[in-house]
Amino acid sequence: ENFFGILKQEIYYGRTFESFNELKKTIEEYIKYYNEDRIKEKPGYLSPVEYRKLNAA
Repeated sequence: ENFFGILKQEIYYGRTFESFNELKKTIEEYIKYYNEDRIKEKPGYLSPVEYRKLNAA
């Protein structure tokens, strides 16, 4: 739930996409950003990938 709300707020609202493929590409890029680069406050200011790597060690 939270992810989709953030996705809509950060990339969807206020934008017009010219095609389905443009929307799909934008969502795929956002998912990569969200998982690899976007910092989260709850897991110690780490991205999800950084958090998983830290806890897998």
